[in-house]
Amino acid sequence: MTRPSSLSRPIIESLYTEALVLADEVRAVFALGLGQIPEETSDMMRLALSTEGLKTTTRMMHVLAWLLNQRAYFSGEMTEDQLRRHGSLPDDRTPSDGDLSLLEPETQQLVHETVHLHRRIARLDRAWRDGFETQPSVRAMHDRIGRAMMYQ
Repeated sequence: MTRPSSLSRPIIESLYTEALVLADEVRAVFALGLGQIPEETSDMMRLALSTEGLKTTTRMMHVLAWLLNQRAYFSGEMTEDQLRRHGSLPDDRTPSDGDLSLLEPETQQLVHETVHLHRRIARLDRAWRDGFETQPSVRAMHDRIGRAMMYQ
């Protein structure tokens, strides 16, 4: 997979579609009210569902908000300055291993997918804020050699 040198509308639209699908799955899993959970469910399981459900839905809201800000920028509704000041992705609150172990494997997988998407978006956000200035190591070495030769 190649690294983008900048964000583009197609990248944002693709991520937005992926995030909407994932958010719908999250809603379907965590939309149950605690009163709808079977009575034989332990208190620890109820707490894990509530805690991880809140973290997961918040994570997805942050991802969607970041993507919506990017879409607004590409549509001309936000300036780059506004996006830089107000469009950063908040840090994630990672799931608790103990709570996750109490959830069904499918729910655990869903939580992990949201964490993975958040991390991808966070990498893009950092790269965009840094101007995608990462250079391949060979290029960086050539630049250092060139600078060293100039000073001899």
